[in-house]
Amino acid sequence: MPPTLVLVGHGMVGQRFLEELAERGVTATHRVVVLCEEPRPAYDRVQLTSYFAGRTPDELSLTDPEFLTRHGIELRVDDPVEHVDRRARTVTARSGFTVAYDTLVLATGSYPFVPPVPGRDTPGCFVYRTIEDVLAIEEYATKHATTGAVVGGGLLGLEAAGALQGLGLTTHIVEFAPRLMPAQVDEGGGAALLRTLTGRGLSVHTGVGTQEIVASDEGTVAAMRLSDGSELATEMVVFSAGVRPRDQLARDCGLPVGERGGITVDGQCRTGDPAVYAIGECAQAADGRVYGLVAPGYEMARTAADAIASGTGQAFTGADLSTKLKLLGVDVASFGDAHGAADGCLDVVYSDSRSGTYKKLVVGAGGELLGGVLVGDAESYGTLRALTGQVPPVPAEQLVLPAGAGESKALGPEALPGDAVICTCHNVTKAAIQACATLPEVRKCTKAGTGCGSCVKLVGQLLPDSGDRGLCGCFPHTRAELYEIVRVRRVTSYARLLDTHGREGARGGEGCETCKPAVGSIIASLAPAIGVDGYVLDGEQAALQDTNDHFLANLQKNGSYSVVPRVPGGEITPEKLIVIGEVARDFGLYTKITGGQRIDMFGARVEQLPLIWARLVDAGFESGHAYGKALRTVKSCVGWTWCRYGVQDSVRMAIDLELRYRGLRAPHKLKSAVSGCARECAEARSKDFGVIATSGGWNLYVGGNGGATPRHGDLLAQDLDDAELVRLIDRFLMFYIRTADRLERTSTWLERIDGGVEHVRDVVVHDSLGLGAELEALMAEHVTHYRDEWAATLDDPERLARFVSFVNAPGAPDPTVAFVPEREQIKPDLPLLAIGSRRAADLEGTSA
Repeated sequence: MPPTLVLVGHGMVGQRFLEELAERGVTATHRVVVLCEEPRPAYDRVQLTSYFAGRTPDELSLTDPEFLTRHGIELRVDDPVEHVDRRARTVTARSGFTVAYDTLVLATGSYPFVPPVPGRDTPGCFVYRTIEDVLAIEEYATKHATTGAVVGGGLLGLEAAGALQGLGLTTHIVEFAPRLMPAQVDEGGGAALLRTLTGRGLSVHTGVGTQEIVASDEGTVAAMRLSDGSELATEMVVFSAGVRPRDQLARDCGLPVGERGGITVDGQCRTGDPAVYAIGECAQAADGRVYGLVAPGYEMARTAADAIASGTGQAFTGADLSTKLKLLGVDVASFGDAHGAADGCLDVVYSDSRSGTYKKLVVGAGGELLGGVLVGDAESYGTLRALTGQVPPVPAEQLVLPAGAGESKALGPEALPGDAVICTCHNVTKAAIQACATLPEVRKCTKAGTGCGSCVKLVGQLLPDSGDRGLCGCFPHTRAELYEIVRVRRVTSYARLLDTHGREGARGGEGCETCKPAVGSIIASLAPAIGVDGYVLDGEQAALQDTNDHFLANLQKNGSYSVVPRVPGGEITPEKLIVIGEVARDFGLYTKITGGQRIDMFGARVEQLPLIWARLVDAGFESGHAYGKALRTVKSCVGWTWCRYGVQDSVRMAIDLELRYRGLRAPHKLKSAVSGCARECAEARSKDFGVIATSGGWNLYVGGNGGATPRHGDLLAQDLDDAELVRLIDRFLMFYIRTADRLERTSTWLERIDGGVEHVRDVVVHDSLGLGAELEALMAEHVTHYRDEWAATLDDPERLARFVSFVNAPGAPDPTVAFVPEREQIKPDLPLLAIGSRRAADLEGTSA
């Protein structure tokens, strides 16, 4: 009989341990039995919140049944171990199943800590740890709650808050510490995170504890009583106040445990009994710590597998606690000595409260990088983490400044030494990665990029250029290919698209800031055709949008917003002019008539936006989409109605086109114009699509651009009647949206696409690909289902809830948004901030 190895627990670390055993041939020489408490095999607990973005429990699974079968692994789910007899070397499960072991590995993980507050067992109280917890939270929230509170503002607490908000609940976070994520970020990082999350509609209560859960007359949760004496009305409570090692089995069978919990193990992950190992969150490592992250658990799994297979191996002496996450749409990362605990260290800080960006690097006395905190912008995380312990090739001050500011310097992967660890989950160095040629080869040979996923982008940068035309490190497809996938397969969520068509190492992840808005735009432009609501701030769509779309307004440099109502064709009645003037006067806004024949109003605070738009919508205005990658304006001259040179009614045509294409989401902004004669007063040839009147009808020009790289549009067709003009513009716009790259203007697209304007003419005018009817149908769907985003927002209290500067003080103005008079109006008050001997006028934010 072969020796028997029993694994107790089948979570992420347990599954990794089985894979490590298989790699070392142990599954071929041992009988391996796995006893799992949960009713399902191992799944990705790190990505648990993605369930609320459309991923199913099966899609979260980390267990391939074929793997278990191939290696003869016996897995028993929903059968927790209740007794370990170390003398007899047997394990007994709840079902009565008993198995004798030669080697026992405990991977029992941790359990959620629930503070001992009165009422914690009231119906409506939950923990956030397993898929079953998530399913129970979803069911209760859907049936019984409109408001929820999360106890705990750490990593899991913010994940839970994101889940509640995703379910449509008004969400509160209660954190006993004076800041969010106290274990990962410092005071400045916590402040930046707080500001951003409150701006996204969350109510955050820091520095207070939960004293009691108050029940309603029906016996369910009705409120929380806090330590400051206040009472918070809520219909459900999710406890996410940390975890504790699950070490009860070890205690019951007499194995040593740490003073604060955790099964004590040596460097090989052996317990006090040489036949018993412990790995993951249930174990207290030889350095006296219990590690609550998955990467250290994977390292312990590797160490234990080495010891079991050969009796030797590299000892586990500690692990990198660096983390990079996207919490509620905000990038947060910390690495190394993030809190500056080392003697003689100094901080280098950049902070921009307006953009929600905070960066701190901790530098040793000798100039070596010891650690750091990044909030809002974690683009440099991979490189900085890999440089930890070394002196960077440029001064630390240059590493925190934004691109283009002062002497900012972004380090590329070429700055990293060969022994720099790129993937901390699997301890893979730069040299090991560069020994491979492709990303799949890296994953197969080193497993880099298959853990938390935070290293995928840097791994891709280290590989030779393979001609990969993928949109980003998350997708191997171009934007045009993703458009077709979404359209044909009717994919309605970003998470599902990433899981089904993302790169292998990116599946199940959070994606990146390149592909998320691009996919959000694709889904929005195809919304009616694929059967989803096109409103950009509902559900998962909100997290995909660029900054401006979050508040349906353009963010300005001092933290205020602009209000731009649509004025189709530049035509406006005196009554509507008066309304704009009265709104601008009453709210103290700066007004400017733009080159796009609209009146922009600047200086609105976020909490004023709904009040302003309520008056504008009531007067018949709608969103001008100045904030979106969408149609902006269709400019016009006065045409033949007034002008003695005009040969067509350019104003009517401009209004018809603007109203037809309003709200159309595209890879980039779209501008248009209609001129009533060849004198071209509306400058139509400098627009993405422009129309010029002739005595025989209309000439259509495409691909113009009056921006940074001016380009005259190319003539696509001429002497068109009204119906033919609209039909060709429909086709042109949908063909552009279908085939362009992300953030690609029509001018660039026209010069890049094979065949240029001749090919576009063949497709759009002559229907050479047989796509004409399909393109027209897609545009018809858009026109039929269009609705004004601001009108839809004002009709929904939940959507309105996001428009506050401070959730804890609705209506209170942001004191950082200030103005001074200029030319009888206002302008932003941007005081100079001293940064050493430099002037803050050269920078945005602060650095020290």
